[in-house]
Amino acid sequence: MRAIGLDVHLEFCEVAIAEQGEVRSAGRIETRPEQIELFAQSLGKDDRVALEVTGNAWEIARIIAPHVAQVLVVSPNDTGIRQARAKTDRLDARTLARLLASGELDAVWMPDRRIQVMRRRLQRRGQLVWGRARAKNQIHATLMRCLIGRAPFADLFGKKGRRWLAELELPAEERESVDSALRQIEFLDSEIAAVERLIATDALESPEIKRLMTVPGVNVICAATFIAAIGDIGRFESPGKLVGYLGLDPRVKQSGTGPATHGRISKQGSVRARHALVEAGWSVVRQPGPIHAFYARVRARRGHQVAVVAAPASSPACAGACSAARRTTPTSSPR
Repeated sequence: MRAIGLDVHLEFCEVAIAEQGEVRSAGRIETRPEQIELFAQSLGKDDRVALEVTGNAWEIARIIAPHVAQVLVVSPNDTGIRQARAKTDRLDARTLARLLASGELDAVWMPDRRIQVMRRRLQRRGQLVWGRARAKNQIHATLMRCLIGRAPFADLFGKKGRRWLAELELPAEERESVDSALRQIEFLDSEIAAVERLIATDALESPEIKRLMTVPGVNVICAATFIAAIGDIGRFESPGKLVGYLGLDPRVKQSGTGPATHGRISKQGSVRARHALVEAGWSVVRQPGPIHAFYARVRARRGHQVAVVAAPASSPACAGACSAARRTTPTSSPR
């Protein structure tokens, strides 16, 4: 059985092979489907392959997987390659092969096709929302430059607000900027609505997402983002493990006989999932109940910002979601 390390790049993969206690370089292969398929066919059924998470790692793993015993997609944080004093493509591939042969690598969870599609659509929605926010900020900046006060409407970009913007007397160049930004917003609104319809259609077919939407503060986007980030809920033994995976757990420092101190959250895992859960937490803390009481206690000691981030970790959006989703998802191993 051989251990094979792939250092993946946009145009090529550097290959290294560990066999019988020795590690050797095996050249490069082009990062094209047909070349990767030929390389995979040259491997043995009992070989194992390791590669780090990159934008194209999942597709490479999918092509190689049927031809070998195991494909491990690993986190760069677990290999130590980033911290190496000598770092080249050849050395990186050899390091992966050596670590794989010694059994020191743990694979990250590999999402199935359904989760990959959901992640991609949510990512596209996030990019569209960011673009829309940028266009709106351009309009706000224009109004500030022209010394125009606040709009007499709560929603500047609603029907009344857009009519008000269209009737404003502005210099020619500023009018061009506002009209251009409004056209962008109108286009992005339609694109966001289209991708949200696709996400909602998938949500109706997912028992996990539908059950999560019964949790207070969790809408379809929040539930889909949550499921896309964690995949199989059965991988987590407890709500605490799930909180740590999402990066909502505080960092802990303790040395000698001194007491442990808690710092900022670790911020590991999906940024979008954390943002979605904080938004869900906002809805919950505004209503009377145990989460509001928890939020009030933390706010009194640590302030608003810490309290609103801590609330999702103790709210039904996290702890309750873990048990809720488990009722529709079979248990599996963490890896």
